[in-house]
Amino acid sequence: METRMVMQREQEEQSSQMSHSMQLSSQMKKRTFTSSDEEPSYSDFYPIIPADLMSVKEILDMDNFPRHRTWEILKETLAEEHHRDKWTMFGNEAEKVELDVIRNQRVLRTRVDTMAIRKQAEKKASAHMEYLERLSQKAPDFPIPLRAHTVWEGMTVTLSCTVQGCPPPKVTWFKDGVPLRMSDQPWNYSLQQRFGLNSLEIRRCSPDDAGEYKVIAKSPLGEAMTFGTLLVNSYLGALAGSECSKTSAFKHEQEAQFGNIFLPTWVTEGDSLTLQCTFTSDLLPFQQDVTWFRDGIQLHPSSNVDIRTVEDKASITLKAAHKEHEGVYTARLRTWDETQDHSAFVYVEDASAAVLGGPASPLAVQVSDVNKDYVFLTWQPPSADGASPVEGYYVERYDLRQGEWVRCNVRIQKSCHFPMFGLKEGTLYQFRVRAVNQAGVGRPSKATEPVLTADPLEHTRTMVVKVDRGRTVTITKDELEGQVKAPFPPTNVHACEVSDTYVVLSWTEPEPRGREPLTFFVERSLAGKSSWQLASLDMEVNSPRFSVFDLSKGQQYCFRVRSINKYGVSDPSEPSAPISLGKPQAVPAPPHSVMAIRDTDTSVLLLWQEPKEKDDILGYYLYYSEVGKQDWKTVNNKPVTKTRFTVHGLKNRKEYVFRVKSVSGAGNSSYSDESRPIRVKAAISVPSAPSAIALLLCTGSEMVLGWRGPARNGGDPVRGYYLDQMEGGMKTWREVNVKPAKERQFKVCNLTSGHFYQFRVFAANMAGVGKPSEASEAFLCEKWTMPEPGCPYDVEFREVRDGSLVLLWAAPLYEGRSPVTGYFLEISQGDQSDNWTALNEKPICDTHYKVSGLQAGQTYRLRVSAVNEAGVGCASLPTEPVTAESRPGAKDIEIGVDNDGFIFLGYEADETDDDSKFLWNKNYTEPIDAGRARAETNKDGSVLTFTDPSEEDLGLYTVEMSDNPDQSSSYDFTAEDLERLKELSWQVRNPLIALKSGWQVEVSEQGDVRLWLQTESLSDAAELRLIFNEREITSTPHRKINFDKAKGLVEILFDQLSQEDEGSYTAQLKDGRAKNQSTLVFVDQKFRQTLALAHKKRRDHQRKSGPYFQEDLSWRVNEDCELIIKCTVTNTNKDTSLKWFKEGAAVTRVVYDQSSGVSTLTIPQVTKEEAGSFRAVVSDGRGEDVSALELLDDEYDKLLQQLSKQCALSASPLKVQSTAVGFVLYCSLKYYITHMKTSWLFKEKRIDQETRTKPGSNTEKVWIEICNPTEKDKGKYTLEMFDGKETHKRYLDLSGQVFDDALLEHQRLKQEAIAEKNRAKVTKGLPDVVAIMEGKSLCLTCFIDGEPAPEVTWLRNDKEIADQTQFTFTREPKCSTITINNVNMADSGKYSIFVRNQYGSEKVDVTVSVYKHGDKLPAHAVEMGFYA
Repeated sequence: METRMVMQREQEEQSSQMSHSMQLSSQMKKRTFTSSDEEPSYSDFYPIIPADLMSVKEILDMDNFPRHRTWEILKETLAEEHHRDKWTMFGNEAEKVELDVIRNQRVLRTRVDTMAIRKQAEKKASAHMEYLERLSQKAPDFPIPLRAHTVWEGMTVTLSCTVQGCPPPKVTWFKDGVPLRMSDQPWNYSLQQRFGLNSLEIRRCSPDDAGEYKVIAKSPLGEAMTFGTLLVNSYLGALAGSECSKTSAFKHEQEAQFGNIFLPTWVTEGDSLTLQCTFTSDLLPFQQDVTWFRDGIQLHPSSNVDIRTVEDKASITLKAAHKEHEGVYTARLRTWDETQDHSAFVYVEDASAAVLGGPASPLAVQVSDVNKDYVFLTWQPPSADGASPVEGYYVERYDLRQGEWVRCNVRIQKSCHFPMFGLKEGTLYQFRVRAVNQAGVGRPSKATEPVLTADPLEHTRTMVVKVDRGRTVTITKDELEGQVKAPFPPTNVHACEVSDTYVVLSWTEPEPRGREPLTFFVERSLAGKSSWQLASLDMEVNSPRFSVFDLSKGQQYCFRVRSINKYGVSDPSEPSAPISLGKPQAVPAPPHSVMAIRDTDTSVLLLWQEPKEKDDILGYYLYYSEVGKQDWKTVNNKPVTKTRFTVHGLKNRKEYVFRVKSVSGAGNSSYSDESRPIRVKAAISVPSAPSAIALLLCTGSEMVLGWRGPARNGGDPVRGYYLDQMEGGMKTWREVNVKPAKERQFKVCNLTSGHFYQFRVFAANMAGVGKPSEASEAFLCEKWTMPEPGCPYDVEFREVRDGSLVLLWAAPLYEGRSPVTGYFLEISQGDQSDNWTALNEKPICDTHYKVSGLQAGQTYRLRVSAVNEAGVGCASLPTEPVTAESRPGAKDIEIGVDNDGFIFLGYEADETDDDSKFLWNKNYTEPIDAGRARAETNKDGSVLTFTDPSEEDLGLYTVEMSDNPDQSSSYDFTAEDLERLKELSWQVRNPLIALKSGWQVEVSEQGDVRLWLQTESLSDAAELRLIFNEREITSTPHRKINFDKAKGLVEILFDQLSQEDEGSYTAQLKDGRAKNQSTLVFVDQKFRQTLALAHKKRRDHQRKSGPYFQEDLSWRVNEDCELIIKCTVTNTNKDTSLKWFKEGAAVTRVVYDQSSGVSTLTIPQVTKEEAGSFRAVVSDGRGEDVSALELLDDEYDKLLQQLSKQCALSASPLKVQSTAVGFVLYCSLKYYITHMKTSWLFKEKRIDQETRTKPGSNTEKVWIEICNPTEKDKGKYTLEMFDGKETHKRYLDLSGQVFDDALLEHQRLKQEAIAEKNRAKVTKGLPDVVAIMEGKSLCLTCFIDGEPAPEVTWLRNDKEIADQTQFTFTREPKCSTITINNVNMADSGKYSIFVRNQYGSEKVDVTVSVYKHGDKLPAHAVEMGFYA
């Protein structure tokens, strides 16, 4: 112990001296170490050993120290160095080890100070270089600016300037304030920038190139600009670019403006989307760059985004729309003075659910904190939960190398964030999320962009040092830390993410880290305890991040981390502060005070108040439903961040309610309270400006003015008009009227005759006074004395339809010298055309006219002129352009009779509200006489009901909506209508009970008779009287009467019809005012037929009380030409028997299937014996039934005909067969009967039987034999089969190769037949076995034939018999005999006769069996022989 203390003091002194020397040399303040806070040191093979843990001698006590990887390395290293199993050191050896430890500490500190000095030197050098650069920086400047040029047209000019600045500025050219793009005219412009000289060369100058050119140079230190004017002298004498004729090349053309624009659009998730806007003309070159934005962020072309600008169209296409793409899309167009924007909202709707009732897909999946094996994911919850609330989420990853989506979490993640651990370093991953509810897993979110797992601090381990002349030197920490081996412990262990289910730990890697790769071990312990456990288990931690999931709620933990490389394991880091699981993140509170405000005819502005706790809220989801339906639909699928939103796509004049959800990482809140119902209708605003001010009358001091009403009333009827006037030569407008004018005409008084006046008009409604109209032309105030009438006014349209419209106008106030006698109408096609065409040749007396024959979809203007005896007056102002097409929701007036018998005119309108009024008129202007008709309005439209219509009520009736004159219609009430409807009115007021069916007679299966009739449904007060033969009848036991008022059914039921029931039956019905009656004459033949049918069915019913024939005996012929006789019985039981009889004799070949009741008799071949009477009897204890079949006479002939037909149908095609005699043409049949007549034809001529042709047949074949065929027999052969009704034919073309092959085969067979006839043969052979007793003689005789006579040879056991003593041979021309004399036992064996000639041979064998006297004769042997 004393030795240890001495060494510690020496160590402290040496350390202090070394540290002091380092302070002097590096001018850096260093720490002085003592034995109590000694830092780890390095040696060649010793491990890191903190001095405050144990002494050297304690280190040497290896057996009692806990096993650890560091100590194992130490033991192995020492064993290799000293080559012995145990290490024991005492005294000076231990002191030597301790000195080595101190020496290595000194070396390590020296290296660390050297690194610090180098870093400071590099930092100072870098700062000096930056200082030198700042000294050289200079703001942009033009030492040589642009100068003005004047050139002739067609010449080449170069505009030049020089620019200076450090850093080099960015130079941009402009022409007349518009950026100059070389791509617009690459053939004409050439721009060069070299060594500060900027030149613009313009080839072949034209007047379009004249203008002001500007160059702007920009840098971080500022900007500078220079100007120059280019004048182009034209050969026509004008000086392009001068003040008098200065015109930009582009200003010769009208700049494009927005034309047709895109509206709010809906697209389904995953589908493609295209937004397109068109412009009023082709885009000018400087307008070609139409930019697109989503929610204020510019969009650029990519793999999913396609942006195109072609001529007068610009479009953007999303190849696959996702919820993240929802938002406000804006197209920006550049103009001369500014930019124009058009915006519309794009809604991305949920795709169909992955499972029925499943949730929608999450969105906005984001990846953060990317490390080597760890990333952190966040996302937003979906707007649609599905059939049940979302319970959590599954996270999936996709390794781009493996190409497969893998689920990452086993348990669902409740909140919208998740730490992803265990990834592979240097790998590209994509991530997506699925929501889960009780129905199952929903659709996946949009996958993230590929993310590369890598060390985020890798760039900090590399430093670039600038040296002289722009050169750099790159230094990596790995090069500086190459001598560091065993690692230091990490620092700053803390929790970077805390939730209620996991904790993510973060720490700082040791410094210096060393060259070798580092991994980490994470240990944990309960707070206040010293028992540390491995938290990372067998997981390899590569990043300074680690997520811990298995913590207990309510417990506090401390964590520490160890560094590991191939040289060993570091000491543990300092423990973290106590860490525990966080509280579950609560879902946010719902918004409140949801309020809907009218916006347009299809949209509503929605406002709401955010909840008090709003820190974690990501946005809001909106929902809507029609009032009373509770069918809630999602408005947006991407959270809205503001507290106001315009909801589009609603139905006009429908009532809706709205509600809102808050969205956070913990999920969606509950629904807010519903807003108040709102009817979708355009918000009230001031009306637009009136137009078309016309002078209608002038008296010299007064003027009567008329004008056209505003095109838009702002959602509220115009309440009045205000006029201003301005006298000629004045510049001040003066009010004309303080009280608003109710009509669209006004008399202006107190004017000065001979002066000119201009007027303008304001329209006012409940919202206020709108903008003024354009000033009228200057009207001269002088009295009108012209003979012609003035102009009509108030020219308006009504009933605009496809191809027609109605024009209304008011008569002129000034008639001229004589009254107005009529009007002429003119029409002009197009918006601005002055080509007017007369519509009528003769004047029109009315102030309305229906214009027909228009082209649907074409635009027109019209005007009207009045005429009197003096001539035609001036025309009215032209109408606004109108398109000849039916307006949406346009309907016609319908005429009819109501339930009370009143004649009415009805008009239905789709878009009505409480403020809508229907204006009925006669002939467009005459009011309706309240005494003759009354108008009533309901929610669907309006009805005009006539009190007592007569000829006075005939005429043209019109109706229009007060707030929408486009909704209008008319009906011409004619005398024919009046006559027809009066008759219908009488029928309604004196109604008849409608009969659905008159009297009907039915007979049931039991034989009961039912008389019935049916009317329309009757009320409970309906009455019935039944009259039979002029007397009223009621129900009796024999005859029951039923009256079902709800069904309108009257029926009389007879249990057994009799002669007493013959007669006439009358039903008299009454239901309120309605009456009717119907009579049935039930007599004579109709009654007798019903009575007979009832008796028959009653008998059949009684018969069917037992077994009976469901199908009587019947026959058919099947495909096999078999006769099948069949019947079917039903209502059988186990005691039921079925028997067949023919001519009284029982038939036993019957097959009976009791389960199905089918019984059949099959006759394979039909002969005359099958003709006769068949009878089947089914019976049991309940009764019997009989079925008969008479197979005689005509029925039998019918059977034969059917059988013949089936036989003919089964016939095969004709075939040819060669024989020795000739050809046989034959046809195979399944069955042939003689009833079927057959005939053969050759070349369409019948073949008669002769010596060369012989027809024949059997039960399976029909043939004709052609003997000795020749070439004349070639041709087409036909077989005709007549079944009694039809002729069936089969053909064979016996010619060509078919004939040649058949003839060749015939000749071969003929030769074979001749050879067979002349061949040597045995005609009568020997028995197979003969037996003979020993001692007797055997005689065997054979008859032979053949031409020429055959040779005969006898054989014994296949050898020719040569012994002539015992064997005797006798030969005759047709016979040969062999005799065996005195037979003995040795003579047994096989004997054969062999005959042959030139045509062939034959051999016949016989077995001879010899037996002794007294033996039994062998079986199957023929006894032969005689005694000698």
